Amino acid sequence: MIVKSEVLTARGKRTRAALVSAGREAFAVQPLDAVRIDDVCARAGVSHGTFYTYFDSKEALFREVAGVVVGEMFTASVVGPAVPGGPYERIEAANRLYLRAWAANSRLVRMLEQAATTDAGFAGLLLELREVFVRRGAEGLRRLQDQGLADPTLEPRLTAIMLGGMVEHFAHVWLDLGEHADETAAVDLLTKLWARAIGLTPTSTPGAPPHPNEGPPPDSTPPTAEPSHLLEPPR
Repeated sequence: MIVKSEVLTARGKRTRAALVSAGREAFAVQPLDAVRIDDVCARAGVSHGTFYTYFDSKEALFREVAGVVVGEMFTASVVGPAVPGGPYERIEAANRLYLRAWAANSRLVRMLEQAATTDAGFAGLLLELREVFVRRGAEGLRRLQDQGLADPTLEPRLTAIMLGGMVEHFAHVWLDLGEHADETAAVDLLTKLWARAIGLTPTSTPGAPPHPNEGPPPDSTPPTAEPSHLLEPPR
């Protein structure tokens, strides 16, 4: 029987966390199908049997790792209140933060996407993970529309999905496939395309940003190690 995390002892939580950390290390250097549970246990310093106290399969561990990774990307790409300027400048900051978060975690995100093509469970997880970013972007766009700073004819959710997809795909081509681009120039162009698509200019009055990585909407919860979820992966 798998012990649920909410009923673990302090020692049990440490062991489970060690397995998640070890799994993340293993998935970062090998494809999902090449990782062996014994390798994860060796990295975590636990027995093979101990693994099954916390996870019923390698795939269950990977789901946990994916939730942790996307949670970190979500947190790393939030633009805080200290960023100066209006919505255009905050979109720019969010794009820069997201590209850097992607650079640190792209292998595991792509591994999840690959797994989602053949496994309905992973496909559902990927959609859950993306949903947090989509909701965040859609809420930001609605705020700008309410303030008269963005095109009111745009449907917020689909707009967030499409523009977020633009940034995500660029991150993949740039960071994973090796397209040459300067970070500053890339962020500048991404921001111009995003802003023009929603009818926002650098001279617009300050308001809430529309970027999917620009802070969670009301009543939303950032992804956790056990998402209910979650993503947009941005996009």
